[in-house]
Amino acid sequence: MAVYTLPELPYDYAALEPVINPQIVELHHDKHHAAYVKGANDTLEQLEEARDKESWGSINGLEKNLAFHLSGHILHSIYWHNMTGDGGGEPLEKDGVGELADAIAESFGSFAGFKAQLTKASATTQGSGWGVLAYEPLSGRLIVEQVYDHQGNVGQGSTPILVFDAWEHAFYLQYKNQKVDFIDAMWAVVNWQDVARRYTAAKERGDSLLLTP
Repeated sequence: MAVYTLPELPYDYAALEPVINPQIVELHHDKHHAAYVKGANDTLEQLEEARDKESWGSINGLEKNLAFHLSGHILHSIYWHNMTGDGGGEPLEKDGVGELADAIAESFGSFAGFKAQLTKASATTQGSGWGVLAYEPLSGRLIVEQVYDHQGNVGQGSTPILVFDAWEHAFYLQYKNQKVDFIDAMWAVVNWQDVARRYTAAKERGDSLLLTP
């Protein structure tokens, strides 16, 4: 039985127009995300076979494959819920997300500073990757990370709460090679309610992953 399953979209394919057209959403979710789910499950089976046969010649490649596909599955699962057709703007106290707004201001100086940093991080990730807003439990701050492919260049204990997919399959059919235009447009569909819930959950979990002095 498969360990990982493709989650359903929380909206229909057309819900994010005009920022992301329905064809992209359908292909991105039903084909690309599904491929990461299948890849993770297939790799787990291959690792089980390697254990049973005590055949470790392919262990390095299998571990890399698992990290790649599983991280792709996790990031995409966050990505879909990070967006909504009636999102955008910035987190505000009057909308019930004041704690997140305060954390952004404390960590980055201002919302404008944070927006500029995440935009640049997303748009300048070399090759394929993501821009990520994450909660870093050791400092209790929010940080921006660049994720190469799906799993590299991140703080080991950090929890992603807002992710911008900068892989070409996320935008090319609509934005061609204009990655910066796509990232700029993404701000109009950010679901701050979802981001705020993820921030609260990450903060409550605290430093449970770390043994602090």
